[in-house]
Amino acid sequence: MKKIGVGLLGLGTVGMGTYQVLKSQQPEMLQKLGVELEIRKIAVKDPEEVASQVDDPRLLTADWREVVQDDSVEIVIELMGGMEPAKTSILAALNAGKHVVTANKDLVAVSGRELLDAAAENHCDFLFEAAVAGGIPIIRPMKQCLLGNQITEMMGIVNGTTNFILTKMEQDGMEFQEALALATELGYAEADPTADIEGLDAGRKVAIMASIAFHSRVVFDDVYIEGITKITAKDIQYAREMGCTIKLLGVTRYDEEGIEAYVCPMLISGEHPLASVNDSYNAVFLHGDAVENVMFYGRGAGSLPTASAVVGDVFDIARNIRHNCCGRISCSCYKELPIKAMENTQNSFFVRMLVEDKCGVFTAAAGAFADNQVSLAQIIQRPAGKGFAELVVITDAVKEGDLKKAIETLKAQATTREISTVLRVYQKKGETE
Repeated sequence: MKKIGVGLLGLGTVGMGTYQVLKSQQPEMLQKLGVELEIRKIAVKDPEEVASQVDDPRLLTADWREVVQDDSVEIVIELMGGMEPAKTSILAALNAGKHVVTANKDLVAVSGRELLDAAAENHCDFLFEAAVAGGIPIIRPMKQCLLGNQITEMMGIVNGTTNFILTKMEQDGMEFQEALALATELGYAEADPTADIEGLDAGRKVAIMASIAFHSRVVFDDVYIEGITKITAKDIQYAREMGCTIKLLGVTRYDEEGIEAYVCPMLISGEHPLASVNDSYNAVFLHGDAVENVMFYGRGAGSLPTASAVVGDVFDIARNIRHNCCGRISCSCYKELPIKAMENTQNSFFVRMLVEDKCGVFTAAAGAFADNQVSLAQIIQRPAGKGFAELVVITDAVKEGDLKKAIETLKAQATTREISTVLRVYQKKGETE
């Protein structure tokens, strides 16, 4: 019987969850894997602070190098987060011939190619299932189960904090700041929620998903990003009247012109499966030419759900070590596809504006759209008081560049008080053609 040594870098929320899952799996590990995994070393910022939380405090060290340089450690689990020293420690581990598992979406979205290349050069495994959608399996299915497909689109809800906020705004009529305060109180939002509410967290996940789905490198800077901070309860109310709900969606598509990759709040039909994904749950929806539509749903974050994905990767590597077949699946980006500029993508749009409430204003607004090749699919007009009316429209599919020109034309009209909201409306691939 072989024992495989494991080293942990970081023992925070996900690190402690991973520690607990590895311990809980100990009784059945031999039956599941044919080998046993044994934690040999754990690097933390302050060993004394966490000494009471581990079975053997002698395993703790404040220096990540002790983990990477330990000859008894074959698998390194990096859960420190951030760019450094995470990147340096992972490269050091790979160059030392050790296999690596990480949940570090920030690092993979920026430096994934470099890390995967280092793994390939050293015949090591570098796995990162937990970097996207927490406990929901999505990376391994794309690299293995769905590899026989030409994937044309992936989209979904990949940030639990923003989904919780938008759910509370829709179900309880809260405004954004009120819902954010509740999310913070309940632990769904960090003290600094910027990465979540501005869409940065979801943008990193979209970059990773797009790279794997289309076999072409997409990095974080390629992803167009908008957050949810400007969404109001009124927008959500109008969306509901139009048979839609508002979700922060990560979308990536591919056609002959290249790859689209963006994150933004979007109206989505109440009939779409993602419309019923609420609170902190995540879901990813993809379309393949053979499998057609597939949806993955579950907890997208949290200590134990994320640890589930981390340990799944560790077990996969343990099997590979046992059968001497590590490095089977490395970087799958063998294409170099262009990234579409956002202005060249097509979507329908939801536009809410405040205009003067008098004869001819609606005709002038409709003319501004028409003059820029934007046709209208739905229209709502309501008195707003004090001589103003609220005009809400949903356009047919239009290029982003044409919609922007129409908005500028509307802003220039003397009868327009303000353009309150401009949101995209999700349509499945083919409906925007």
